[in-house]
Amino acid sequence: MTIYIVDLEAVDTRYTKQWKDHVPRQLRKRVDVEVVVISGGETPQATTPGAFLNFGGTNVYKSKQLEQIGELFCNGVIKNGDYFLYTDAWNPTVIQLKYMAELLGVDIRIGGLWHAGSYDPHDFLGRLIGDKPWVRHAERSMYECFDDNFYATEFHIDLFAEHISAGNGTHRVGWPMEYLQDTLLPYANMEKKDLILFPHRVAPEKQVEIFRDLKEQLPEYEFVVCQEQNLTKNEYHNLLGEAKMVFSANLQETLGISWYEGTLVKAIPMVPDRLSYSEMALDEFKYPSSWTESFDSYKTNRANLVAKIKDYMENYKNFLIPLDKQRVKLQTDYFSGNALYEQIKKRQ
Repeated sequence: MTIYIVDLEAVDTRYTKQWKDHVPRQLRKRVDVEVVVISGGETPQATTPGAFLNFGGTNVYKSKQLEQIGELFCNGVIKNGDYFLYTDAWNPTVIQLKYMAELLGVDIRIGGLWHAGSYDPHDFLGRLIGDKPWVRHAERSMYECFDDNFYATEFHIDLFAEHISAGNGTHRVGWPMEYLQDTLLPYANMEKKDLILFPHRVAPEKQVEIFRDLKEQLPEYEFVVCQEQNLTKNEYHNLLGEAKMVFSANLQETLGISWYEGTLVKAIPMVPDRLSYSEMALDEFKYPSSWTESFDSYKTNRANLVAKIKDYMENYKNFLIPLDKQRVKLQTDYFSGNALYEQIKKRQ
């Protein structure tokens, strides 16, 4: 078996940059087979404002990947038993891959990691396109192309099943992000400041306006919206190491990487009891979802949020033991690729 990784374009400030090297290396080590990366080459580093990637550039990237996949079939390189892993399942080339494999009689297996889509009303696709038939049918078709549909959380599986489909081939696995532990280790014992971070994209579903208003209510603390600082990875990690807290009022989250990064450097996560947070977060770090379901609900519950932030900040050391328990839970169940590697290994 050869594993062909149809990868997600790398943006230097996002985890996709680390996945370029880490995922192939881990698969070679854990599955012990030949691994070939199908890349679309260089990609625009400027993402569409508020988005995860560049909406034009991503289609150029995927088209270049498709050209390579087609040439591999034309040259007779793809063999029975080969495995294609899409590190972003929302990639229409999987339909064309399935087309070639079935018409040419090559018995391959395909897996894909689902991150988001139109089925999430707060995702870009959900907000701008919604439930238009073309996108819902496209997502259902892509789902059916995959032998293994991978998700990071039960919440995401349930969300997908509600709007698209559910069935065999659905797996809840951790994402392959083992490298974060070593990457953030040098920042884990930095001197803490009265600093609170908003580490998310500045997008409507992240509700940055709530964070800005909290800054006005709590002038004794420093509040920083990370994306507005144009930080390098190292600068971001330094800031994270100095922070006592990371804050979320997200309306869209199927995993959440930044709050895990926070736990690795002893920054308290303050997250709503909704979305993927509900299953992932310990009670010590969740607040009632109703407090930030909208800006109006936030204003009604502002005093509660202010009081909770003060408790975290002024009694920071009291939360270090549960914070370590939270780190272990996330590290073991959600940010390790062990289950992903084992499922692919079963396909040998």
